[in-house]
Amino acid sequence: MASLALSPADKALSLLVTSFKDLSITLSTATPAVSQFTAGDKTITGASAIASHFASLIPALQNTTYTAEESAEIQRWLELLPCTPVPESTLDTLNETLKFRSTLLGEKFSIADAVVYASVKNDVAAWSDEQRTGEKGRRHVIRWLDFVQNSPELGLNVPETEKVTVDVEKVLFMPKPEEAPKKEKKPAAAAVEPAAKGVVEQAKKGAAVAAETVEKVAQTVKDAAGAAVAAVQGQGKKTEKKVKQKREAPPPKPEPVMSPAQLDLRVGHILYCRPHPNADSLFVSTIAMGDDPSSTVITPHSEITDLPAEILAKFNPLPPVRTVCSGLNGLVPLEEMQDRKVVVVANLKPVVMRGIKSAAMVLAASPRPAAGEEASHKKEFVELVSPPAGAQAGEKVFFEGYEGTPDAQLNPKKKIFEQIQPGFKTLEDDTTVAFDRALAGWVGPDGEKGKAKGEAVAKLVTSSGGVCKAPTLKGAAIS
Repeated sequence: MASLALSPADKALSLLVTSFKDLSITLSTATPAVSQFTAGDKTITGASAIASHFASLIPALQNTTYTAEESAEIQRWLELLPCTPVPESTLDTLNETLKFRSTLLGEKFSIADAVVYASVKNDVAAWSDEQRTGEKGRRHVIRWLDFVQNSPELGLNVPETEKVTVDVEKVLFMPKPEEAPKKEKKPAAAAVEPAAKGVVEQAKKGAAVAAETVEKVAQTVKDAAGAAVAAVQGQGKKTEKKVKQKREAPPPKPEPVMSPAQLDLRVGHILYCRPHPNADSLFVSTIAMGDDPSSTVITPHSEITDLPAEILAKFNPLPPVRTVCSGLNGLVPLEEMQDRKVVVVANLKPVVMRGIKSAAMVLAASPRPAAGEEASHKKEFVELVSPPAGAQAGEKVFFEGYEGTPDAQLNPKKKIFEQIQPGFKTLEDDTTVAFDRALAGWVGPDGEKGKAKGEAVAKLVTSSGGVCKAPTLKGAAIS
């Protein structure tokens, strides 16, 4: 029976022994400064050498062959063992190496994957979200580490409580896709030089007979061509042309389908509202709408300096909020904009309105102008759209029959909201908000093209149940 005396610092060897029971190794109670492995009369000293020996005993690796270049690369990574914590420069090199690779060698596992995983695991577990998937984060290390600790092919026995937690949905920065660099083939210089010399010698020898050879070849070609023509004419056969097979046209790409489900509609809670300092027609609202604290569209708490003390005391701790500008000043009393629930469009592209960045839109109802009558918002009577009682900030709002995952952010160039919003209304006999396909122009063969199927009139509801309404306006427009 082989025995292993582990140094306290050799976490990688400890992981290998506990993961691969087939190694049949007894752990010694001794704790030397340098790990020692003993099998019979053979003793191996040092974590790197022991790990290399273990690789020949682990079932997942013993049948894998490595080139000399791959073996050298494995040895370089095994040198990470004594480095605790792992240097930042090594982590950068690791991230760059894994940019276009699933494992440290590319596709196949090696002992290096297990050793490096054990060496960096604790460091990676302590990384912030920015260090993991931020603009300068080491996202490739995170992907590889999650693959190694969960891969049944490698078979590491890492308890769930000791695995590094990886949230695949939390990506702070999405870089542009890159292609792996293509390897350039180097010219075989050693083979080219003697070949070139041979060509020169042959050229010299052939120079003396070149003219005679050319004349003979030309005559041979001429005779052969005449014989071929005579044969074809004598037999009266026509040369058939080969018919080229036409390539089948690729199937047409599916036409994108527009749907109200693309809109990220949510319940918003206006915590505080004030007049815009630079625009008489605008309100500036601080609205909670269930955003993740790491979202780039929320207003950092450090930048919120205009909330009264009583508001900060009432909503303590302050949830993630967005700043929203709306053209409701003079249309809705300011007191009606305080501490109330509304319905917001959360995935419009943020815009700067008179010096203040606005990151959402509040839905409101107003009388629909008569045919041929201009809609002047200064003359309109406006009511805010309200979710049902008990709805919570951030709760999903959607039109019945048009459920789906909204776009992360609507593309302003495609005018998606502008093509859907004309169908927003309150019912003629009720104040319930709905989407009317006819009002949006989504009827008939041309209107239906590229549009999602659904009810002719679909009510606006929350995920917990209940409809969204205007207080009194029927047959109104919603914007």
